[in-house]
Amino acid sequence: MKLALLEQQRGTLITASQQLLGAYLTQWLEEVHRPPVIKVSSHLKYRKLMNTYIIPALGRIPLQKLTPQHVQRFHNQKLEDGLHARTIISIHNVLHQALEDAVRWNLVARNVCDVVMPPKAEKYDITPLTLTQAQAFLASLQGHRLEALFLLAIITGMRKGELLGLRWSDIHFEQQYVRVRRTVSYIEGRGYIETEPKTAKGRWLISLPPFALDKLRQHRLQQVEQRSKVANNWEERDLVFCNQRGDYLDPRYLSRLFARLLKKADLPHIRFHDLRHSAATIMLSMGVHFKVIHEILGHSSSRITLDIYAHVLPAMHEEAMSGWKSVLGEAQ
Repeated sequence: MKLALLEQQRGTLITASQQLLGAYLTQWLEEVHRPPVIKVSSHLKYRKLMNTYIIPALGRIPLQKLTPQHVQRFHNQKLEDGLHARTIISIHNVLHQALEDAVRWNLVARNVCDVVMPPKAEKYDITPLTLTQAQAFLASLQGHRLEALFLLAIITGMRKGELLGLRWSDIHFEQQYVRVRRTVSYIEGRGYIETEPKTAKGRWLISLPPFALDKLRQHRLQQVEQRSKVANNWEERDLVFCNQRGDYLDPRYLSRLFARLLKKADLPHIRFHDLRHSAATIMLSMGVHFKVIHEILGHSSSRITLDIYAHVLPAMHEEAMSGWKSVLGEAQ
């Protein structure tokens, strides 16, 4: 009684009905945590995680009776079932976010996910192209209709969706920069979706070297020729990289094309996203400062850049130490 009175005074006494966790999560996602509050792609991802994993396992438990042990056992079971640790972490994050709102709305007294330990994510082995491989890849692309796209991917590290969302109005030839404003993705059943760039940094500028701007000018001339061929069948979206009729370029097609082009150039298979890593590691090898690379890649903080590319540092340390030989070594 004393504890209940104390909770009542603090405003933390829970007296709501015993709503089931599954019902709460469904309501939370469909009525509160939905576009435009979050991206369509994120909404669909959350719904899939809930309906596939969380609700079947925990949905019948009353929201107020959910314990850390319930959630921990759930994580452990999914790990034993062979589910990837990254997927379990995503599940944990969604559930944590939903319960955080439940705490804020006084539906539960605490967020049980706060004391649950999700598994550690397996680190993905980054396999970027070396400078020599990047040169060989670009040499094999000469004359290809999307040569400019792959060139920008390698020198700027722009993500696939950011490249596919580029419009000619985003490229400033006189000032020699491109402005990243949006990203394009394809969602099954919904088609192509344009959203803000991935990071909280949002829209940012990337300076472009003259040779890249020249390649974009050539690309624009080729696009004008293609537009004249299809005439009234052209879909005008002002896209820099589009399909043969001016409409969105399918990101799935781009991934398949990239795999074929790598094979043709006799280079090892990597993901398209590894071109972003290629850009970063090549710039690091050229001595570009982490802060500058962080700005080019559009990371929300330079710490993220450092965490991702820390594996490159040992070689840079060796280069730095060997550099002292020419500066001071001869004088000793």
